[in-house]
Order: sequence, then C-alpha cells, then structure tokens
Amino acid sequence: MPAGERPAPSVVLGVAGGIAAYKACELLRLFTESGHRVRVVPTEAALRFVGEPTWAALSGAPVATQVWADAHEVPHVRLGRDADLVVVAPATADLLARAAHGLADDLLTNVLLTARCPIVMAPAMHTEMWEHPATVANVATLRQRGVIVLDPDEGRLTGPDTGKGRLPEPAEIFAVCRRVLRRGVDVDDTLRGRHVVVTAGGTREPLDPVRFLGNRSSGKQGYAFARTAVARGARVTLIAANVALPDPAGVTLVRVETTEQLRVATLQAAAEADVVIMAAAPADFRPAEYAAQKIKKSATGEAPVLTLAVNPDIAAELGERKKPGQILVAFAAETADALPNAREKLIRKRADLIVVNEVGPDRVFGQERTSVTILGADGSSVELTARPKEEVADAVWDLVAARLPQP
Repeated sequence: MPAGERPAPSVVLGVAGGIAAYKACELLRLFTESGHRVRVVPTEAALRFVGEPTWAALSGAPVATQVWADAHEVPHVRLGRDADLVVVAPATADLLARAAHGLADDLLTNVLLTARCPIVMAPAMHTEMWEHPATVANVATLRQRGVIVLDPDEGRLTGPDTGKGRLPEPAEIFAVCRRVLRRGVDVDDTLRGRHVVVTAGGTREPLDPVRFLGNRSSGKQGYAFARTAVARGARVTLIAANVALPDPAGVTLVRVETTEQLRVATLQAAAEADVVIMAAAPADFRPAEYAAQKIKKSATGEAPVLTLAVNPDIAAELGERKKPGQILVAFAAETADALPNAREKLIRKRADLIVVNEVGPDRVFGQERTSVTILGADGSSVELTARPKEEVADAVWDLVAARLPQP
C-alpha cells in the first residue's frame, strides 16, 4: 500500500438463516465493487440457503463459519475487533434474540460481542414474529446499546403472505452502511432513539381527473434527510408526496398526494416527534373548484379561467403547535431576495432553523448536489457551498443535535 494511503474499510457481513439470505449476495457485491474488504460470517442455518462457495466467490476471501476453524488466529475475537463495520442482513428473530441477550453460541454472535465498531442489523421475518413482544423488546435493547436496527419493509413475504417484515432492498441497506462508515466509530448518537419526521417531494392539487397543479420537487433532499437520520440511530417517519425514488431502508413511509393530505399526516406524526424537517414543497395554491370531468377545449379556442385558493401553511401551523423541546426545520426555496425572504419566514413560521436555497429550472430540483444557507432563530448563519445532498442533510442534523434538549 502506498505511503499515506488509507486501507479500504473492513466490513464483516453477517448472514442469518432466513430466506432473504439470497439478497445478501447483492449487498456483498455492492460492498466489494465499491472497494470494501468484506469477510462473510454466515450462520449454520444461513448456509442452508446460500452455500459457502457463493460467499467465497463473491467476497474474494475465505468464509468464516466456525469458532474452531483457524483457532490459532482467534477468529471470534479478531474479526469483530478488526472491523470498521459489522452488518447483519438478514437478521432473523432468533439472531436478534441471541444478540440482545449476549449469547455467544456461534461465530457470528461472538463477532457481535467483540466488535467495537458500528453495528447495523437489517431484520427480515414474518410480521407476527416482528411484532411479537419478545422481538420488540429485543430490538429496543439493541437500539439502546447503540446498534442501528433498521425497521423492515412492508411487502411480499415467504409464500402468499404480505406485511411488515421484508428485508429492505440491498441498495438501501448499503446506503445506510455507507453513511455509518463515513461518520466512523465516533458516531454522534444525539439522534439515537429520537423520533424524527421528514417530509419530502412536491404535492399535487387536482384540477380535473387528468391534470394537477404541482412543482418540480424530486424529494431527493428529503430522502437524504431520512437516510442520514437512520444512520444516526433515529426512528424516522418519512412522509413522501409524489416521489419516484427507492424507499429508504429503516423508515416508516407514509405516501400522500395533496397538500391537505400532507398536512394531516405531518401534524399527526409531529405530535410525538422530537424533530420535524419540512423538506417537502407543498403547493401554495389549489384550484378553488375540482372538475369531475376532463376540462375540454372550447369550440372558440378560449382558455378556461382558473380560480385558485390558498393552501394552508403547514410549517407555520407546526410552529404554532410546537411542543417544548421540539425542533422545527423549515425550508425556503426562493428565486429572488432569498435571505430576506427566508428570515421573514423563519420568524413567521416560528422555526428553529430554515434551509434556504435559490431555485430554478436547472437549479436544486432533481440535482444530486446543492448549495444552501442555514439560518437559525438564534441569529446564526451557516453557508454550505455545492455538495451532495446527504452532506447537506448531515450538516443540518449536526445543527439540530446541538439544539435538542438532553435526555
């Protein structure tokens, strides 16, 4: 290795014995193709679903399966101690129970006990198992200890069953792991156990059965807030308005369409939240009347006249209802006089922070990078030049964490 060059991050991929083990092959590929060094530690049950040769071929490294193998290298200590990240996908109900109770009856649970790096677990099981009080208690115990336990997705399970318990998509698990690795061992745990609500996307106001008023918001910044909050150990409710992006791993996702639907869902979720991030772009106006049939062109070619009504200001209503200690982050997308307009909104909406950006057809909306200024109710101002939206989200979370009351 050239002098001064840092070694590639070392990852232990634990695989428990569930049908979703086959999806861990894709997660392994994402790690190896992005330059990570990966050692796979499958349980004995996992090897019934995916064999050892597959893990070895995909990782390019020997597969560790037994405490007794290569005993002179003390693998049950070395693997966990040397790792930069341990991720378990899928994590079955059995594996969660053994980890929560500190059992060390196979190599994977030994690794979990010796690891001093961040640990991410992606559960997968039937809905009844996920919702059983024993599993709920085990997950709470692990999270209290600092383990990042992702909520499973909802969808098709084994056989004809559907419900909550599906393994999140490998790309989304990888996105969380990437953020955890970027922050390193000294992870800021001020969001651990906190309930955060994030809104994303742009609302649509129906004009007739085929037309609507809307905006260009893609939802990328809101989804970046959700992913980075999960990586910090928060419990995340993501309220998405017309977003065509993959579901982030580990969030409770609520889909809405109109501003009123966004308002109802956000107010309900915010009632018990520690932080609310209003990254969505609600439509300011809606048609005063909805046409039940498609509006046709007139024979004379005259355009119809539309009467608009003003939509409620959700962020301002949240500011009025804000409970003690709750942090509200508003957004101001401006085309002119950005900072003066944002300062007025910050005061009027009673927000703690407001994220300001200048927008246009080729600026911010739908882009991977953005430039923002973050204004605080305390008079502070932080300017962030062009950078990935996840880095902007992390910078805002740092400011939020500094304002949260200590438990």
